[in-house]
Amino acid sequence: MELNYRNQRFVKLYSFLEKLEARVNPGVLLLLVALITIIIANSPLHEWYESLWKVRFFLGDDDFNLFSHQGHSLTTLQMVNDALMAVFFFLVGLEIKREMLVGELSSFKQAVLPIIAACGGMIFPVLVFFLVSKFYGFSPIELRGIAIPMATDIAFSIGVLSLLGKRVPLSLKIFLLALAIVDDIGGIIVIAVFYSSFTTASLLYLLVSAVLFGVLLLGNYFRVNSKLFYAIIGIGIWYLFLQAGIHPTIAGVLVAFTVPARPHLNVSKFTEGIQHDLDVLRKTVLEKRTESIVLTNKQVKYLSRIETAADHVISPLQDFEDNLEGAVNYLIMPLFAFANAGVVFNFSEQNIFSGVTFGVLFGLLVGKVTGIFSFTWLAVKLKVSRLSTGMTWKNLFGLSMLGGIGFTVALFLAGLSYPLGSELLNQAKLGVIVGSLFSGIIGYFFLRMVLKNR
Repeated sequence: MELNYRNQRFVKLYSFLEKLEARVNPGVLLLLVALITIIIANSPLHEWYESLWKVRFFLGDDDFNLFSHQGHSLTTLQMVNDALMAVFFFLVGLEIKREMLVGELSSFKQAVLPIIAACGGMIFPVLVFFLVSKFYGFSPIELRGIAIPMATDIAFSIGVLSLLGKRVPLSLKIFLLALAIVDDIGGIIVIAVFYSSFTTASLLYLLVSAVLFGVLLLGNYFRVNSKLFYAIIGIGIWYLFLQAGIHPTIAGVLVAFTVPARPHLNVSKFTEGIQHDLDVLRKTVLEKRTESIVLTNKQVKYLSRIETAADHVISPLQDFEDNLEGAVNYLIMPLFAFANAGVVFNFSEQNIFSGVTFGVLFGLLVGKVTGIFSFTWLAVKLKVSRLSTGMTWKNLFGLSMLGGIGFTVALFLAGLSYPLGSELLNQAKLGVIVGSLFSGIIGYFFLRMVLKNR
């Protein structure tokens, strides 16, 4: 009875997420959550907001706690940033794998231009931050945030672009999606290399995680299509990465690459089989001549066959994507924004903005658009690639502005760069929010001006 009740609650939650997805733009939702969070962080509720993220989690027994790191239980903030964001990066990994297999990154000819543009969009923000650091004389600690403006938020940027509706050529949407995915790959590499603390004591954890990763690869090779198989072993790898000092979100990406993209049944075999089963079902209905609430054993058997076949015709990769997308966009991402967008404005100081704030802000607002547009222009002029049909230099410039919406991953990198609760982290968050907001607004109105109604 309890299991049935839980299933009903899950179905209701899934139905709610589907309705929300159909009516609410994820980018707009993130913006609203960020604004509400800033208001709360600068209101009398500030202390409650801060205490909310210090609650500790426990799952296990006296000898083992799944939600722990080096013997310490994870706080609410760590659960969001290290556990839930691992699910976010797992979905990103699935999207990257799909794009590399059948999407815009599946061939060099298709992928070369967004790859070049994304490289420019990662290099120039770093250069802008470095120039600002020279002007303000940053300390080594302040320089740790140099990678923050590299990021482009997929959900936010695509969400803003979708507000323009049918004005936007399909080629422009595809270019932004591919660019953001390549940008995510760059962000993942940066997190793995610069924000992980590997020690010799981590070796055992890494060896065990390598064995589990090998099990997943074998599962892929032998066509194990059980999602539970990849989920349970994936959680094990996440825990081992957490203990080893490798940022656990990387585990989400690696596990995603092992998830099979091929279904058990292809569509042609499925349609042939289901047609036969439907014919049998139709025959049983005609034989009874009357509708009955209770199905016959034969009807139950063939309906079960259809249900099983339907599960087998969808690959685990697509199934994971379909099931997780709503939860990530409308639960995990807003929760992450609520946990990390709490910028406190200290009006007692004469200058709210600092060097770090300007480094991140100009990195997103100036560095992104300069890097994406200039690298694309060079690639076309050198005849390495060409603009797709529907793309022009004007709408590419507007799209480059949207590339400056760093929000989610930029806030994530800020949390890795500076100590929790520090003024530097507060300044970096302010730069991310203001830079992303200006990039989105300017990019939206520029594209609205240059794109024709269609």
